[in-house]
Order: sequence, then structure tokens, then C-alpha cells
Amino acid sequence: MRIRIWSILALFVFSALVTGSAHAQQQQDFETAVAGLNARSFSAKQQAVEAVVQTAHPRAAAVLDAMLDRRLYVRREDNKVVIVAPAQAGFMLVDASTGTDLGAVEQRTVKRISTNNRLRSALRTGLAKLNLGDPSADVRLAAVGQIIDNFDETSAALLQEAAEQEQDAQIRELMEIGVALGGLNAADPEQRMAAVATMKGSVNPEVRNRLTTLLESEQDERVIKAVNSALAAIQDRLNRFALIETIFFGLSLGSVLFLAAIGLAITFGVMGVINMAHGELIMLGAYTTYLIQLLLPNYIDWSLLLAVPAAFIVSGLFGIAIERGVIRFLYGRPLETLLATFGISLVLQQLVRTTISAQNVPVANPSWMSGSWEINSALSLTLNRLYILLFALLVFAALQLILKKTSLGLQVRAVSQNRNMAKAIGIRAEWVDAMTFGLGAGIAGVAGVALSQLTNVGPNLGQSYIIDSFMVVVFGGVGNLWGTLVGAMSLGVGNKFLEPYSGAVLAKILVLVFIILFIQKRPRGLFAQRGRAAT
Repeated sequence: MRIRIWSILALFVFSALVTGSAHAQQQQDFETAVAGLNARSFSAKQQAVEAVVQTAHPRAAAVLDAMLDRRLYVRREDNKVVIVAPAQAGFMLVDASTGTDLGAVEQRTVKRISTNNRLRSALRTGLAKLNLGDPSADVRLAAVGQIIDNFDETSAALLQEAAEQEQDAQIRELMEIGVALGGLNAADPEQRMAAVATMKGSVNPEVRNRLTTLLESEQDERVIKAVNSALAAIQDRLNRFALIETIFFGLSLGSVLFLAAIGLAITFGVMGVINMAHGELIMLGAYTTYLIQLLLPNYIDWSLLLAVPAAFIVSGLFGIAIERGVIRFLYGRPLETLLATFGISLVLQQLVRTTISAQNVPVANPSWMSGSWEINSALSLTLNRLYILLFALLVFAALQLILKKTSLGLQVRAVSQNRNMAKAIGIRAEWVDAMTFGLGAGIAGVAGVALSQLTNVGPNLGQSYIIDSFMVVVFGGVGNLWGTLVGAMSLGVGNKFLEPYSGAVLAKILVLVFIILFIQKRPRGLFAQRGRAAT
């Protein structure tokens, strides 16, 4: 028993000594490689970068990242490689090899280690190789993409080794494509064909470029046929992704049109009022977002959540004031209503110019709405448009619940179908008119919050959407929410499909001509009202 204990202790001590020796050797190799980064020639620096990567030292990524970020310097007095950080009197130094704090120095006591484009490419590749073992799947995926974009002779073997350990299917597939890129240089035509087969259908730009280059130099007819087949499959996938992207942008445009038009559809459908100030109610919602961000500059990420109810209340109150102060005296006189609301729109524009600014004002995007969702290298969806599309559907669902499940919705439907009968059974039609106009105006304000994330916010913001809003309402069917939704999405997608062939301006003209011809055949739109309201 005593012998066994001594044996275990001896084995433990031996293992500790071996491990310590290995760590010491790794540290020594790392320090030598880091010192080589200060070489005179760029080729020697590139070799030093590769040596740093091969050490797999815990500080290797930090050193390469500092060099790529132009923060790697050498101390003049002893040629020690250091990482610098700005300080009040010069630089704070950290030993690149050990991470030891070396204190503050004057700027003239250190010299930056220079780089060029080729060396920076080697640094990015080196960082990517180090990141292949990172616990984060996103980091590993980005690393594989970086290696493929800067592919060299050693990349295939590196990716092959990493693919054997990789558990994520998407990352492993991309690694196998990287290995196949190395196989394109094989002397055996069978190996080249196998590599082409692996890459068939991949939409990575480097794959397409390498296959095109191979096609120009390839002599074997079988390989040429395989490459042509692979390129055709890649183009087919690219076309499908382009179609998906066009539909997405069409739906995002449709969601903007829907948000701009839905409030108009409510007021126009119930009261028959042509509200030319509707665009300015949208503009008030956008300015409400701006003012909230101005008051809460440190809470931009939360500003939209506050702006939505605030814009609804502000625009809704303005809408009720317009209905109670002007429109209720003009029912039954559509031309005078149109002129009066046009005058109100000019007043609201001037009010904003006077009280806030005559110039466009900046409205920031929250961090969670910035950037894009990259599905693959050929398809990415911008997050702000994706969120606005989802938001438009939520607004539609909320309005459906209000109109179908609340007493206000019941009274709105009663007044819109037969005003006189609604009055006869005790419904206060005037109160319903005010609430309906306020609801439509509030939704316009909410639309302004969404538009503030897509376009410039200025006094003329609403003028850009008032005509489109009327087109959507007439096309979908006056007073019908489903018609407004379907009409807005249809016009948005149709517009985006026409733009590549005709241009943005001509596409709008073609859409307008289509609506005119459509209304000639179906004057009541896609979803016509039924019952007494349709007569």
C-alpha cells in the first residue's frame, strides 16, 4: 500500500515537471516569435506571425490583434515588443509576451511596428486559425470564413483537422468546403472532381471565384463538365436567394405602406373623410420619437418602447382636436373637408418648423435594430426592416381585436354600416366619430415611429406617404383592414419587382397606372364593403 502511494506521488511530480517544462518551452517559443514581429522585412514579419500562431500561446490572439489594430510597438531602449494604450502624457505599455504592465512612457520612446496589406491579410488569417478552437460557434464560423477568404497552402490541412473535431453541422460543412478548395489544386482529376462535387451549390463568393478560375485553366473534359454543373447549381441558388431578398424588401415596403395607410383606412371607411393632414399625423409620431431620444440620450435601446405609446397618444390627441374643432362641422361636404385638412397639414408643418427645427433631425436606431441577420453569404435581412414588418403585423392584430372584441369596435362597425340606424338605437355617433378619428390618428403616429427608423425625419416626412396611403386604401377596399393589409403588401412587392427593370420613379408610375385600371374594373377595391355601407 505504501509503495503504491509513493508511486502515485512520483507520477504526479513527474507529470508536473513535464507540464512545467512544456509550458516553459511554449513561453520561450512564443517570446522568440513575438520578437520576430519587429523584423526589418515584411516577409520575415509574416513568418513571425505564422510562428506566433503555431505556438498556440494564450496571448497569441491578443498580440496579433494589437498588431492588426496598429497598437503593437517596440521600445527603443531595448527593442522589447509592447502593446500600447493611449495615456494623458503618451502611452501605457504592456509587455506583449507576458502581459506585464510596464507603466507610462512618452510617445517618442516607442516606435510602431509597421504593416502592409499582405501582412494584414496574414494577421487576419492567423487570428482566424487561433479562433478555430474558440468555444463560441459564432467566433469559429467567422474564423472559417476568414480562412476561406484568405486561402493558402496550409489552410486545407488546418480546416481538415478542425472539421474532425467540430460538432456544429453548419461550421463543419463550411470547413469541408474549405478543404475542397485545396482539392482543386490536386494533380489527380478524380480528386479535383470530388472537390467540385463538394462545393456544388455553395454560395460562398470564394468558391465561385475559384471554380471560375479553374474553368479557365482546366484541360480535363470531365472536370470541365463538373465545374459547369456546379456553377449552374450555384447560380440557381443565387437566383432563389435574390428572389427571397426581393420579396422581403417588398414586404418591408408593404409594411411601411400598411402602417401609413391603416389609420386613413379607419377614418375614411367610417366617416368618409378625406384627411389630407394624415401625413402630418405620421410626422408628429416621428418627432415624438426624436424628442424622447433627446430627453433620454442614455436609453436609446429603450426609446422605441416608450415612443410607441407616446406617439399614439400625441397623434391621437391631435386627431381628436382636429375632428372636434374642424371636421365635425364639415360632414357631408367632402371638398371643403379636403381643403380644410390640407390647410391643417400646412399649419402642423409650420408648427414643427417653428417649435423644433426646419431641418431634418437625427433619430438613432437601437442596437437591437441595427445590422442584419446574415442567413448565408448570399442572403441577409436587415433587422430594422424585419422588426418593422413584425410590428406591422402586431398592429394589424391589435386593430382586429379592437374592432371585433370591444364595445368601441362594435359601435364603429355599426356607425360605418348604417349611421342613422346606429343613432336610432342610442349610439352616440359624434362620440364614435371622435374616437375613431383619434384611433386612426394614433395609428398614424405609431407609423411615424416605425418610419423614423427607416428615413429622415423632417417637416415634410408625411408628404412622402399621403398619396401612397390613399392608393393602398382605394386598392384594398375602403374601410377594410384585410384589404389594406393585402393591398399594401401587394403594392410593396410589385413595386420592388418592377424597380430593377424600370427604376424607382417609373415603378411608382406603373403601380399607379395599374391601380387606375384596376379601379375601373373593381371600383370598390379588392375587399369591397358589404351591406348598407356599400350602397
